[in-house]
Amino acid sequence: MHIPYPNAEIRTERLVFGASVAAKIEARFSGSDPTILRQLGSQATAIMAAEEALIDVRTNWRQKELVLAPVFNAERARIAGVGLDEVALSLRFATTGVQASTYRENDKLIPIVARPPDVERHDPSRLNDRLVYSAATQTFIPLTQVIDRVDTISEDVLIHRRNRVRTLAAQAEPAPGLTADTANKRIIEQIEAIELPAGYTMEWGGEYESSRDAQTALNSKLPISMLIMLLISILLFGKVRQPLIIWLVVPMSVCGVVIGLLTTGKPFSFMALLGLLSLSGMLMKNAIVLVDEIDTQIAEDKDHYDAIIHASVSRIRPVFLAAVTTILGMLPLLNDAFFASMAVTIMGGLAFATLLTLIAVPVLYALFFNIKPTHDIE
Repeated sequence: MHIPYPNAEIRTERLVFGASVAAKIEARFSGSDPTILRQLGSQATAIMAAEEALIDVRTNWRQKELVLAPVFNAERARIAGVGLDEVALSLRFATTGVQASTYRENDKLIPIVARPPDVERHDPSRLNDRLVYSAATQTFIPLTQVIDRVDTISEDVLIHRRNRVRTLAAQAEPAPGLTADTANKRIIEQIEAIELPAGYTMEWGGEYESSRDAQTALNSKLPISMLIMLLISILLFGKVRQPLIIWLVVPMSVCGVVIGLLTTGKPFSFMALLGLLSLSGMLMKNAIVLVDEIDTQIAEDKDHYDAIIHASVSRIRPVFLAAVTTILGMLPLLNDAFFASMAVTIMGGLAFATLLTLIAVPVLYALFFNIKPTHDIE
């Protein structure tokens, strides 16, 4: 593609499920003057291009485009009885064409466009030969009588607005092997150090913004969900110490999550956060099964210390098999770009915390209820 189109910007993006962003790293500048916005964007892209951690540096306004701009002579046009509308209609016919009629084919309306042949339309010098209709004289007059010249200027053909304010975004992608967060941290101080004129603002977009918004929305509802889970666990046992034992097991999954993410090189993204929250429910389920079995055996008048040991041994198989089936179910998601972080979080945290659960729950139960062996251990 670079051979026939040497100035083309070519990039590929992997199709992922869920919300996507225009660029993983994005610095947005907002203001009123397009020229100043382009200057700010040039400073930001220069900083990004100088950083080896970033690739595919660009702006979302792209390059300016060369256009033909006729210089209208209002005095001569008034004498000739020609207005701007007539000049615009003549130029539109000479370039893109004007709609002459509409052709109906079944339920489709196809416009019929009248325009000169390509040889004439692609030659800017032919504009001097165009005629403009004068309603005052009821005749056509040369276009050169109502314009002084035709200038070639560059102008913005793509202007983005955000909240009805012109906004230019300097965009880039992290280099292979780096996360967007790591690459963004290398330029954040330099980008924020750019001096902004009065009335202009800068804000971060890309994955930084999407992750921030998602976590803000999640954090606003997280305390309520945690409170409901706590109330359910207390109502389930009708006591306080058993739910406390269960909740103390949940933080143990963090060790497995960290090991899993570091081993696979996956970032702790929003999907990983969702996996960590769902992981807490899985671990609580395993702990509830074990604590309930201990309470059941103690209720059968068994020795408290023996009840803890027998309950732990009897629950090894169901707890272990439940963890293994869940981990195996996550395997197909490891190659998915969207769910990979969540899968690693669940697999690593569940594998590590399940082993700790089988050890920590009996120990915590014995400590909380002050249970000691009633006979010597051989």
